[in-house]
Amino acid sequence: MRISTAEAKAIQLQIAGRVCRKASLNLRRLRRVAGADVSYERKAIEGYAAIVVCSYPELEVVEVASASERITFPYVPGLLSFRELPLLERAWKRLNRKPDILVCDGQGLAHPRRVGLASHLGVVLDVPTIGCGKSRLIGSHEEPGWNRGDSTGLYDDGELIGRVVRTRDGVKPLYISIGHRVSLNQSIRLILSLCRGYRQPEVIRLAHREVNRLRKQASGD
Repeated sequence: MRISTAEAKAIQLQIAGRVCRKASLNLRRLRRVAGADVSYERKAIEGYAAIVVCSYPELEVVEVASASERITFPYVPGLLSFRELPLLERAWKRLNRKPDILVCDGQGLAHPRRVGLASHLGVVLDVPTIGCGKSRLIGSHEEPGWNRGDSTGLYDDGELIGRVVRTRDGVKPLYISIGHRVSLNQSIRLILSLCRGYRQPEVIRLAHREVNRLRKQASGD
């Protein structure tokens, strides 16, 4: 049975209370990092998810898991986790080699109820996660410097909810926020180490390429 928007928001508030904003891992001991992405047309029936696991720091692909299923929850800004999380859970269960940390193409704490997709997924899977959004969902910020590594705080009602980080000289910044069981400083350091000549982290680029391949394959393109 489909839950209502009000019920979904109530669930988010419960999940938000379980989000851990402190580090639970040592970046020096990372061996596997994964990127997660979901693809679908806004009014589409079918959705596609992929998780690409890479060795770290080499970023060689270790394993790819994917899933597709009918989308039952409507497109509602701020509630995308209810649309995408079931797909990502299915893909996660198909992985034989789980990553030490998961980078999501979406928000973490940078969310009205402090529980974007990265945070929701991290709590459900009990895995460290980072939110890495291409655009701002909420909050205000100054423009960061134009060099790689420059950043500025993202604030909502006076609370620091993330940082806006330039990952390449002169390109649009990314919106980085804690997902679960990781600190903000760790998140920024890891994201910058994963951006190898492109704006987005390599693991997200690979996951994005995979879900688009699956979607196009299914449509016969």
